[in-house]
Amino acid sequence: MNSDGSINKPWNLCTLQQVEDLKTLIRISPIWSTGILLHTPIAIQMSLAVLQALAMDRHLGPKFKISAGTMMVFVPISTAISLALINRFLLPTFHKLTRTSPTPLKRVGIGHVLTISSMALSALVESKRLTLARTHNLTGNSVVPMSVFWMVPQLVAAGVGLAFMFPGQVMFYYQEFPRSIKSTAAAMVGVFIGIAFYLGAAVVDFIRKTTGWLPDGINEGRMDNVYWVLTVLGSVNFGYYLVCSWMYKYQIVENKELISSNNVYPNNSSNEENL
Repeated sequence: MNSDGSINKPWNLCTLQQVEDLKTLIRISPIWSTGILLHTPIAIQMSLAVLQALAMDRHLGPKFKISAGTMMVFVPISTAISLALINRFLLPTFHKLTRTSPTPLKRVGIGHVLTISSMALSALVESKRLTLARTHNLTGNSVVPMSVFWMVPQLVAAGVGLAFMFPGQVMFYYQEFPRSIKSTAAAMVGVFIGIAFYLGAAVVDFIRKTTGWLPDGINEGRMDNVYWVLTVLGSVNFGYYLVCSWMYKYQIVENKELISSNNVYPNNSSNEENL
């Protein structure tokens, strides 16, 4: 302390509120880390799905041929439709039956399951595509006689998963972040999505260098194995998420106006009610 009563080195002292805010961030960090591993398979799928589409029959009718990148539009379309259905029908029905609304962590958990399902569907479709390629002795990136619309279920599953994940993640961080940095809560979702895409690029590069699953000619590779690995990794991450969610305790929400009337999240005092 200085002679006038001021703090000599303010950076060496923290208020009680600052300490509590740091403890809150530390408690949230395990769940935050699961978001990175959740979005990494999606980032990889977005890249590999275009390669799949390039080697499949993309004709829509006798004359019209769609581009491979156009297939990705099924993800945002299914997300938009699912968001409307969830908010308009699913949540009100759930509330009428249980007298409660699903917590943010439950929504994210459903997103985990749908993302894992999307990876498994991608593996099955790619396995069928490779079987046809070998049956017809097609090499390189030759087009396989298999409609590109076989990819729609995997893309729709990914889109519906995002419809559960994004709102759940944003609500969770906004509700649980310290008041002093609550305005940055929504940005945390964008942060781990960005990290996931960089990590996804690194994973693809590692697979290309260490295995023969992703050669220049995908008909000679084993892209289905990549999807199966992503399915396993997603399942392991989901198990990690379940543990983190079970151990997490929601903070007491003082400002009830932060929660919409259709999404009331209980302030659980027991771990079993979190997920």
